[in-house]
Amino acid sequence: MEGASLDAVLERVTYANEETGYTIARVATERSGAELLTVVGPLLGAQPGESLRLTGRWTSHPRYGRQFEVWSYTTVLPATVQGIQRYLGSGLIKGIGPKMAERIVGHFGADTLRVIEEEPARLVEVPGLGPKRTKMIGAAWEEQKIIKEVMIFLQGVGVSTSIAVRIFKQYGEQSITVVRTEPYRLADEVWGIGFKTADTIAQAVGIPHDSPQRVKAGLRYTLSQAADDGHCFLPAPNLVADAVKILDVPADLVATCLEELAAAEGVVREDVPAGDGTVPAVYLVPFHRAEQSLTATLRGLLTTSGDRLRAFADVDWPAALTWLKTRTGADLAAEQDQAVRLALTEKVAVLTGGPGCGKSFTVRSIVELARAKRAKVILAAPTGRAAKRLSELTGHEATTVHRLLQLRPGGEATFDRDNPLDADLVVVDEASMLDLLLANKLAKAVAPGAHLLFVGDVDQLPSVGAGEVLRDLLAAPGVPRVRLTQIFRQAAESGVVVNAHRVNNGQSPLVREFRDFFLFPCEEPEEIAALTVDVAARRIPAKFGLNPRRDVQVLAPMHRGAAGAGALNLALQEALTPAREGMPERRYGGRVFRIGDKVTQLRNNYDKGAAGVFNGTVGVVTGITPEENRLTVLTDEDENVDYAFDELDELAHAYAVSIHRSQGSEYPAVVIPLATSAWMMLQRNLLYTAITRAKRLVVIVGSRRALGQAVRTRGAGRRHTGLTHRLDL
Repeated sequence: MEGASLDAVLERVTYANEETGYTIARVATERSGAELLTVVGPLLGAQPGESLRLTGRWTSHPRYGRQFEVWSYTTVLPATVQGIQRYLGSGLIKGIGPKMAERIVGHFGADTLRVIEEEPARLVEVPGLGPKRTKMIGAAWEEQKIIKEVMIFLQGVGVSTSIAVRIFKQYGEQSITVVRTEPYRLADEVWGIGFKTADTIAQAVGIPHDSPQRVKAGLRYTLSQAADDGHCFLPAPNLVADAVKILDVPADLVATCLEELAAAEGVVREDVPAGDGTVPAVYLVPFHRAEQSLTATLRGLLTTSGDRLRAFADVDWPAALTWLKTRTGADLAAEQDQAVRLALTEKVAVLTGGPGCGKSFTVRSIVELARAKRAKVILAAPTGRAAKRLSELTGHEATTVHRLLQLRPGGEATFDRDNPLDADLVVVDEASMLDLLLANKLAKAVAPGAHLLFVGDVDQLPSVGAGEVLRDLLAAPGVPRVRLTQIFRQAAESGVVVNAHRVNNGQSPLVREFRDFFLFPCEEPEEIAALTVDVAARRIPAKFGLNPRRDVQVLAPMHRGAAGAGALNLALQEALTPAREGMPERRYGGRVFRIGDKVTQLRNNYDKGAAGVFNGTVGVVTGITPEENRLTVLTDEDENVDYAFDELDELAHAYAVSIHRSQGSEYPAVVIPLATSAWMMLQRNLLYTAITRAKRLVVIVGSRRALGQAVRTRGAGRRHTGLTHRLDL
């Protein structure tokens, strides 16, 4: 069906759904004059100020009247002086902001774009534009032209603008060649593109449905999906069955391609012990290598003859513990005493336990004793917030594992087996968050003879990345461990601590007995969302004097749905950081970033900041500078990090985050929306993890049925990992 065409300047986006790309926007046309028209449809990626050629049809909405339904769009260069000024001032061209755009257009008028295109050196005629900025604008314009060519091709094969930008960033002028000939590379090499997007592109460029290239890519995708779900490998029958569903091709073709992939060392096949027999495991290469390496490293640390804490082999423990009491002011309980001795005499050890059982006091005691013997102690945790807390509890500097190892682009560490850390004792807190790949990097950096202590709560959610290292270590008989179980008197008066343990034991939390634990019952997701926003943004700050941005965190079981983190972020942003006249803001996809926004980093970026910015880092937007194409974030590690406007896909709002993303962080107050619509996610360790993130206050908003489901459901089965068996041999 042939559609109508509409040329318009995008004035503002009033709504954008990041997941579907559906957008509602207001545009100006030559005919509409001051009156703006409404357009609806897939416009994700288009920026205010751009001139668009829209294809679609005119429709009439019963409530909103006449509007243009967009099927597709391309960007075109604006023709009017006003359009040119808006286009140049939108931040698309690095070096030109709104004020500079006004000056340039004031000087060259309707000839502006031709001058930038054909005679960019003439830009120096504009007051305030020196040779350096002129050169920068010329280069940015050239890059935009190449991007436009690539964009037009990619849109032709069904790729959205935001994905096209990522492809261009990865491959530059080679983008079209890669997309045409090796589209499945995109799934491995471009962040944010999965197999399904690559598969759609492959279909558009004519790659057959049963091509071995497609099937092998599908097998790798199935394994990487399993890794995203926490598995280090999949049993071969599960892998083939899952791939058949995704690819819609015969099982024997998948099995043949799996054999070829294994023969070419694209994957590793190995029989892994399970119960009384073995499982035919298939690994992606990095996970197999990491599991073998971590096993060998831990064994090496445990059995090496040297000991960098030799002083504790024959120490007078009663005297040492008496001295320790003068430093800390308290005696150790029996379990804590055992843990202190273990950490200082065994070269690899694990300390686990729930809230209120004195893990932190035990760690502080270990550190005090080690330092008293002049030992070099390094303290680390997987996240910035956890490292900060570890530092406050022990009185000694702590750092994130990433910064400790000085990870570089590609994820290679500066400190490793050949260049170990100069430490006699390495303590890692929040070790339940350590995935297999990071644990392997960390263990390799521990010097032979040094002690490595893992500290964490094994009942929390396992790591976001593949593996369940803490649980596997506790299940391996050869690894020394202590589990703290005694809840101390002061902690027993806290509803947060008591209810965390009740939930962990499958009992319902007590919601009327404490002044720091509340349930606000309501049923419908929309009602739960509205009440959650009210509690987090208004009621808690008013009653407890807490800062709604810094001290209150909404933790949702899932991202989607009316009471999910996505929708809650929009509502909380509206409540806490609404649009203000004269204040700059920047839209990227379905998100609008404003100064004061609480944001989180979505992927590891080794090129950002002084030593990389890592997935889960939280911060606040402190500046938006359109003329420099830049947004600035102050992270929770007190570092100012700049983002170019085309890098904003790495940031998401963090007023509400998923419970999985909250691991390793602690907040004064936590608000947990629980809707029955999140049924599949409602599990005991999820709720337990959310409750244990709170220092002072927990408010659950939602359905008693959903709460009951979360308490009753023990959670998913174990992940597919081979670490325990390897350590046990």
